[in-house]
Amino acid sequence: MSGIVDRLGAGPEGLSTVAADGSPVLSALQLASEAFIAFSFLGILFGLVWILRRRPDLAHEYRALIWAGSLFLLASAVAHILAAVAAVTPLDWPAGVAGAVVAVLASATVVLLLPLLPQIARAPSTAQLAQANDSLRREVAGHEVTLRELETVQRELETRVEDRTRELSTVKARLETALRGAYVHAFSQDSGLRYTWVYDPAGRGADDMIGRSDEEIFPTGEREALVAVKRRVLDTGTAETCELTAVTPHERALYALHLEPTVGRDGRIDGLTGAAIDISRLRSLESEQRRLADELRTALQRYEIALRGSHMTLFTQDRELRFTSISNPLFGRDVSEIVGRTDEEILPPESLAQFGALARNALATGKAQGGEVSVKAGQDTRWYELHVEPLPDADGAITGVACALFDITERKTGESHLRLLMRELTHRSKNLLAVIQAMARQTARHSAGNVETFLEAFGARLQALATSHDLLVQEGWYGASLGDLTRRQLSKYLDGAAARVSVQGPAIHLKPAAAQSYGLALHELASNAERYGALSVPAGRVDVAWQIKPATADAEEAVEILWAESGGPDVTAPASRGFGTLVVEKNLARALDAEVELAFDPGGVRCRMVIPASHLLAAR
Repeated sequence: MSGIVDRLGAGPEGLSTVAADGSPVLSALQLASEAFIAFSFLGILFGLVWILRRRPDLAHEYRALIWAGSLFLLASAVAHILAAVAAVTPLDWPAGVAGAVVAVLASATVVLLLPLLPQIARAPSTAQLAQANDSLRREVAGHEVTLRELETVQRELETRVEDRTRELSTVKARLETALRGAYVHAFSQDSGLRYTWVYDPAGRGADDMIGRSDEEIFPTGEREALVAVKRRVLDTGTAETCELTAVTPHERALYALHLEPTVGRDGRIDGLTGAAIDISRLRSLESEQRRLADELRTALQRYEIALRGSHMTLFTQDRELRFTSISNPLFGRDVSEIVGRTDEEILPPESLAQFGALARNALATGKAQGGEVSVKAGQDTRWYELHVEPLPDADGAITGVACALFDITERKTGESHLRLLMRELTHRSKNLLAVIQAMARQTARHSAGNVETFLEAFGARLQALATSHDLLVQEGWYGASLGDLTRRQLSKYLDGAAARVSVQGPAIHLKPAAAQSYGLALHELASNAERYGALSVPAGRVDVAWQIKPATADAEEAVEILWAESGGPDVTAPASRGFGTLVVEKNLARALDAEVELAFDPGGVRCRMVIPASHLLAAR
């Protein structure tokens, strides 16, 4: 310290103005200038540091230059401080070292500064900065206008969003109302089958399912099928509809499940949505409907069988008497040809008044009507008993009629036939008494006064007449089959001598009068053959055959019957005609306008009978 004071020339009286080398003024001046320069460098360094703290971006852009410049300023300040010290002390080497460091840092600063000179030269001037600021202000003003427009657009968008939100809320409320009204469960799941949204129309536990998977909700044994369907929808991207049984904490039910995949913004399937409808009651109703349909079908079958067996037809008509339904074909028309048509289109003109009167009376009075009606079909007339009931609707208004039509043709025919039979019975009873009386007289005339002979012959002839009558009664007195009548009259010969009697010919029916006369003639021929002809010997044979004889220009169609005996005794013509001959030749010819040829050939009796077709019945 004393050395420095001495170096400066200071004593107790103050700082000396004379330096140690004889120039005290210059030393003081050098000390002051070096110190001032040092403090200037430090002030520049402080200003640089202050600017860098305010502009950290410059520190990043000119990092190397700033570090070099800062070190240069610090080193320069230190060098000038050392130089100031060297001015008053004999120590010169620190100042030299500091000067060398400053030279190195200055060179580094120059080296780092040279590449940045073009960039520094391109730095805008104050005018350019002012122009840029004006441009920026205009841009800012434009941006402010744009911002205000954007704010207007934003407000409009916010208004639209609010409107759309309200519409969405309305649509959502309507959707929920529809789902609740239809009792539809709706949900969505992600690709891991975790529920992201659930709607339960009953409002039970929907929130508890969010974030959970089917494995966590449904019990084992039922979830496998559900998960399998959902996985398939996720894998294939195809919607599916199926029926599955689900058990929840609240119920066990059968659901109709519809699943559809959902697609994210990247076009990939990211989950699925589904709707489930409880169809348990529907299936139960369908089962009940099938059961009722089966019962109804069975009842209808029984009803149709009963109708077919009863010859009854049921039908309905509207107020215009148009057929709306019918149970059976009617009047030769199929059901499809009747439904939709009126009486005028179905019934013959002469039957319209009968049917229409009953139906219109029922419509007018609201009371049931009934009566007998007839329908003529070609040459035949069919009779029906018609019952008509008014058909009211749910409000009691009469909308048509329901009719039951019962075919009574057979009954009417039977009644007519019965009346005919009664008349015929009276007439035939008289004729029969006359025939019996004639038979008695003729038999008595040829019995030579022998009562036993009379009774035997008369009883046999009565039995033959009774045989014909039995067959006629069996056939309802409509007539008798020629074959049956022949076999019955020859029954005792057929039973004991079947090999000697043959009967053959087509199916032909005789009217009652013809059957009666033919039966008596056949009895007389058989009795004569038994007493005198082929049936009197074991080797004899009788052949009875008939055929239809076509009509000719001179004669109508007829049946030709041949009686031929063979193998019996030689035959000779009788000297006189007996009762049997009279019955065969005269009675048959007279009663039936028949052509009768009775020949007594030596080989056997032959009889040819031709009965006109007027005495035959049409085949039934």
